[in-house]
This record gives sequence, C-alpha cells and structure tokens, in this order.
Amino acid sequence: MDTTENGVARTNGEHEFTTLASDDAYVGKILALRADEVAMPGGGQARREVVEHLGAVAVVALDEHDEVVLIHQYRYPLGRRLWELPAGLLDVAGEEPVRTAQRELAEEAGLAARDWSVLVDVATSPGFTDECVRVFLATGLSDVDRPAAVGDEEADLVIRRFPLAETIRMALAGEIVNGPAVAGLLAAQVVRDGRARPRPADAEWPDRPSRFAAR
Repeated sequence: MDTTENGVARTNGEHEFTTLASDDAYVGKILALRADEVAMPGGGQARREVVEHLGAVAVVALDEHDEVVLIHQYRYPLGRRLWELPAGLLDVAGEEPVRTAQRELAEEAGLAARDWSVLVDVATSPGFTDECVRVFLATGLSDVDRPAAVGDEEADLVIRRFPLAETIRMALAGEIVNGPAVAGLLAAQVVRDGRARPRPADAEWPDRPSRFAAR
C-alpha cells in the first residue's frame, strides 16, 4: 500500500465508502435531500449531501426523413426555455421505463413508435444526486392523439422537428444544453451512421434510482 506525501494511506480503489449515519433534510414530491456521514480513506469521515430522485426517461424520436422531435420548454431553475427531448419522470410504480417513454412521447409529442431501443443512460450529476436518465431511440413514428388534459408547463410547450444533423450542430454550439438531450442526440447520430448498435429496450439498468421511490 502506497502513502501520499502527508502520510495518508492510499487505498488504490479498494476502500469501502460505508455510510455511518444518515439524516433527511427535505422530502418532497419528486426528490429528497439527505445528509450522510461516510467513512473515508485514511480513517476519517466526511459529510455527503445527496439528492435522491425518481429517475427519468427521454426519447430521441427519429422519423423517416432523419428528423428529430424536440420540445421547447420553460425551465424555472435556469429562467429560460430549453430545447429538449420528450421526457418524463419514472413516477408510476411498477411501470417499465420503455412504457414510461412510450407514454411521454404520446403525451408530449402526440406520437407512437414501432421500434424502441436504448441509446444511453446518463447520470446527470453524480457528485450530488442519484438521478439517472435512460434515453431511448424511437423509430417508425405515427401520429396519435395527445391527452386533452395537460399540466401548467405542458400548456406552453412548442413541438418542432429538426434534422438530426442540425441538432448535433445545436448541441456543439451550446444551443441545446440539456444533458440527456445532448448525449442522446450524439448517440443517435453514431447509431444512424452505423458506428454502433443500440441496446434492447429492456436492457439492464443497474444505475436506475430506487431509494426515493422506496420511501
């Protein structure tokens, strides 16, 4: 076992970060904030604040013209509207992620898809939250009726199709900044170019959040 200059033993990736104590600071409808005391390498301990989240899905809906459906949605924390993929929370108990994605695509974009696969799983900010988003690829699109009842923010949605290549330009230019959208669109381009294959729609998802849903 090596040591650093200040004499603290290095564990070289073998340390177990055991939770010594845990307290809830806030519990809301879609997230919770807890504060943990964690055993650290060298024998000390440190406080880690963790935002628990339900998790979410997003959809790259790609039509026969290589155009992608994006929505323009107001995001209150950033104080502006963002171009994003159709997406939604995993907030229905027992619902499989692909079914959530299908429901959200219908509700937000008025679309169904014949073929579904997994592009990427995105841990949005693992330094402080367990939120993870699974991004699906949906092809073979067809129109369906959107539900008549919509939420407050959904009433303001703008739905538009962009060429896939244009969305890549937008992402690289900083015009699309939503993390799952950037990752999903780049992955879709790689798949479309034949340089990689997506995973099955029911692929294992080891990092799917579970702690908040279990409360």
